[in-house]
Amino acid sequence: MLLSVYEWGDPRGEPLVCLHGVTGYAGVYQRLAQERWRKRRVLAFDLRGHGRSGWEPPWTFATHVADLTETATALGLSAADWVGHSFGGRLVLELASAQPQLVRRAGLLDPAIQVLPQVALDAAEFERREPAYRRAEDYLQERLLMYPDSPRAAIEHEAAHHLELQRDGSLRRRTCQAAAVSIYGELASAAPPPSTLAAETLLLYAPAYGLVQTGQIETYRAALGDRLRIVEVPGMHMVQWEAFEEVAAAVDQLLGASD
Repeated sequence: MLLSVYEWGDPRGEPLVCLHGVTGYAGVYQRLAQERWRKRRVLAFDLRGHGRSGWEPPWTFATHVADLTETATALGLSAADWVGHSFGGRLVLELASAQPQLVRRAGLLDPAIQVLPQVALDAAEFERREPAYRRAEDYLQERLLMYPDSPRAAIEHEAAHHLELQRDGSLRRRTCQAAAVSIYGELASAAPPPSTLAAETLLLYAPAYGLVQTGQIETYRAALGDRLRIVEVPGMHMVQWEAFEEVAAAVDQLLGASD
C-alpha cells in the first residue's frame, strides 16, 4: 500500500522519514520538522489503519514493513534516516531487520520494543471501546489526563487535524480501532534481535513512563556498542511534545548538525 505522506523542509535535503505511534498520525512531527529540521526533506507517513492511508487488514508487522518499503521506493528513497515514536520505533526495528539497505540511521523515540502482554491487553481493551467525543474539548481533557506533561497547544493541533466529524455529530480520530487492537497484539511479540540493527542508532526514552525497560536498554547496548547513543528525557510518553528540545537536539546529533 502507498501510504499518505506529509512533507516539510527542503525537498533537496537529505531525507528523514518519521513514523507515528498507535492511533496517532503523521502530523505529530510538524513542529519538529518546521522548527528544527528545515534543512532536511522530512517525510512523515500515516501508517496503515491511521489518518488518510488505507485502513484494510492485515495489520501485521510484515504488512507494515511492506507498506514502508513500497512508499519509500515510490518516493525515490534508496536509503534514508528513519525516526519512529512508540509503535513507529518498533517498525523502524522491523524495517532495519527486513530491509537494512533502506535504513541509514535510526532514531527510536520511546520505542515500543516489546510490550508486556498485560499492558498490551489493557491498551487493546481501551481502544476496543471506539472512543467518540461530543466536543474537541472532551478529547483534549482525556489526552491531558493521559499525558499531563503535554502542552495544551500540541493537543489542540492534534484535535484540529486528527479528529473527524461523524454523521451523528460526534468526533472520532481518523484511526481504525480494529487496526489499533491488532497492533497491540503484535507489540507483545518479540522484536527482531538487536544484532540485526546495523545502523547508527539513537535510543531516546522517558524513564518516568516506563515503556522502555532496563533489560532492553542493556541488550541493545551490548549488541550495538559504539553505534548506540542512549538519551533519557523528562516527561512521559509523548516525547515530541513533552521533551521537544531534548528530542530535537538528540536527533540533530544523530544526523549530524552539518548534514
